Amino acid sequence: MNVPEIEELKKLCEELGEKELIARIDSFVALNEGLESKKGKEFIEVSILGFAEGMLTSLRAKYPGDERVVKLLERVSARRAELDEQFRKAKPPIFEG
Repeated sequence: MNVPEIEELKKLCEELGEKELIARIDSFVALNEGLESKKGKEFIEVSILGFAEGMLTSLRAKYPGDERVVKLLERVSARRAELDEQFRKAKPPIFEG
């Protein structure tokens, strides 16, 4: 599965010297790719982006002044929220105002 933000996260981890995180990212992505046929591509992408968002939140705490981390976190969070919205169940009309 090609998620551009994941490739950017791996590159950022490399630049920050957090090489052990790259193996964890690859492992998580591989695990989720195995579920793609059952859950659907978009559902798995939301899961992967959520994982990346958590990792970037931790990196932001570790590297508070690094704008690369902050910018990527903002993009990943926005993209995850956008895709997540697709999976929210619409409220039946009975529950609307």
